[in-house]
Amino acid sequence: MKPSFEKLVTNWGNYPVVKKEFKSEEDYKKIKEFVLQHNEVIARGNGRCYGDAALGEAIFSTTKLNKFISFDRLNGVIECEAGVLLSEILEVTVPQGYFLGITPGTKFISLGGALASDVHGKNHHSEGCFVESVVEFKLMDEKGVVITCSREKNSDKFWATIGGMGLTGIILSAKIKLKNIETAYIRQESIKAENLHEIFQLFEESEDWTYTVAWIDCLQKGKNIGRSILMRGEHALKVELPFKYADKPLRLKKKFSPTVPFYFPKFVLNKFTVKAFNFLYFNKQREKVVKNIIDYETFFYPLDAINGWNKIYGRSGFIQYQMVIPKEKGEEGMKKILETIARSGQGSFLAVLKLFGKNNPLAYNSFPIEGYTLALDFKLNRELVQLVNNLDKIVEEFGGRIYLTKDSMSKSSLTNYLKNVESSKFTSLQSKRIARGA
Repeated sequence: MKPSFEKLVTNWGNYPVVKKEFKSEEDYKKIKEFVLQHNEVIARGNGRCYGDAALGEAIFSTTKLNKFISFDRLNGVIECEAGVLLSEILEVTVPQGYFLGITPGTKFISLGGALASDVHGKNHHSEGCFVESVVEFKLMDEKGVVITCSREKNSDKFWATIGGMGLTGIILSAKIKLKNIETAYIRQESIKAENLHEIFQLFEESEDWTYTVAWIDCLQKGKNIGRSILMRGEHALKVELPFKYADKPLRLKKKFSPTVPFYFPKFVLNKFTVKAFNFLYFNKQREKVVKNIIDYETFFYPLDAINGWNKIYGRSGFIQYQMVIPKEKGEEGMKKILETIARSGQGSFLAVLKLFGKNNPLAYNSFPIEGYTLALDFKLNRELVQLVNNLDKIVEEFGGRIYLTKDSMSKSSLTNYLKNVESSKFTSLQSKRIARGA
């Protein structure tokens, strides 16, 4: 086994940056050696999480576990190694008439990361978290033993690992069930909402839609607080496609993807530029309701079209802050959250509001609870710690919690909810920070 080496490692937010031991292997025997030779290990996929969740004293990268194992086209079941990206799965499956049952807002995450975070998407209210697609997975435990976990076999490890943030072992591969689609397109409706009350009404009216999500202007105050645009969608049928898409309904034309070539200077992103962006984004849709057919990439992964978009926040980086507030208190809690952000002037142009349905009680480590979730990006600056503290107090007041996959600095009382993940081997900088009560 080649000696491991130290390197600077960070995740998508470029915060924190740490110099740690880093290793990637594809051979199970060598992975076992790595696990046994180190006191502390954490697995890391493609690094598209935020904060310190996939950082540790010894980091095992799953990037070399990148092979497809099998694809049952008749039943729509695919098995891949843990380092395979969701984007790669889509490239193989969409032309065959299949789509991911659950997908987050980026396709550039690893399959193992999707399980460890039990990711959610625009359809949690209707179809739940990623676990609902998982048939089984292979896990290497702290002794280097590989076990197969499913609802029937090693079920205790199965449920602890789902949403367990990599603290139960290294996910090596997984088998997932896909959903049937007729086309690679989405039938979308975009509806403008003038304030928070209106967007909450729209969510309630849209619960029978499979996919719902809202962009929200988090810098508005007074009567316009919560000004937003709801996007709701369904997988388009062949008969719904315009003529230009009808001949190849399951194939998309390649699109130009611009790249952010350098880290933006600190002064570029400020409350004035964010306000300007939010104004333009809200007003580019002139009509109250717009109905159209768009490709799945535009609907599910708008930011993936810009390579290296994280550089917009500058070299110092940014955090993503995502909380959930119980449904019965959702509007009241979100109003307080948005008022606090607006007062701070630290607006986010990537502010996303979603509705969560009832959680799966068996998936006890999963983040979602029935309610409303808001995800925001904040540039790193001196005032950010105080803003996060203020937001944490509101989330705690309303009985909410924080998404561990995006946590960087929140209170442990909002993040210390994982169960049955105690390990003498697998630990992350995040888990140690939470254990300290930081």
